[in-house]
Amino acid sequence: MGIAVRKPDEIAKIRRAGELLTEAHELIVRAIRPGVTTLELDAIAKECLLSRGAKCSCKGYKGYPNTICASVDDVVVHGIPNNIKLEQGQIVGIDFCASFDGYHADMARTYIVGKAGRNRIRLIDTAKAAFDRALEVVRAGARVGDISGAIQSVIEESGYSAVRAMTGHGIGRKMHEEPAIPNYGTVGTGARLCAGNVLAIEPMLNAGGFGVKFDADGWTCRTQDGSDSAHYENTVLVTETGYELLTG
Repeated sequence: MGIAVRKPDEIAKIRRAGELLTEAHELIVRAIRPGVTTLELDAIAKECLLSRGAKCSCKGYKGYPNTICASVDDVVVHGIPNNIKLEQGQIVGIDFCASFDGYHADMARTYIVGKAGRNRIRLIDTAKAAFDRALEVVRAGARVGDISGAIQSVIEESGYSAVRAMTGHGIGRKMHEEPAIPNYGTVGTGARLCAGNVLAIEPMLNAGGFGVKFDADGWTCRTQDGSDSAHYENTVLVTETGYELLTG
């Protein structure tokens, strides 16, 4: 099955989902501080999306219980919100997906709780830098491996490890569609992109090794060695000459 090419009316719905998702993130980042819980952040996202006519794509997906994924410190992705208060200097990855009229958008950021040390700030900055490098190669005619190779180069040049257990993905009618977009790979390989493809590009990197492990809940994915992890994601429309960001 190839990469879906979206029609203008479909793109408009994904764009609207992305706008609402971005708004929810803006509300969350204002609320992040020492003492707040990730369940409180989850409630903020849920209220924002539902009150504006969007749906919370993550809630109920394969049994997932909440609106957002909240991944603290060594949690790579899919941390389940809870009542534990966030502490000064921690980092928390907020990743969630919204749908509007049946079409999805996906977005993730890693945020600092209060003030963090230099190492954590650099890790988060590298996640964004890897995403920015990937955008430079996105256009009709590029290949998935061009994106993957760009992400890997930034991560490894900075002394970190690209997460291999999870990938970016196509998005649209479903939250996860073709193609898989690894955060490591070889330039010039993989499926060829064309205008109208919509992708969730999401660098995930660990301060230590790339190995991961899962908690007993089956969702929470942590670094194998206990090192910190960071995540940065946007939904991106491929155009003839480049791209359009649909989130962020």
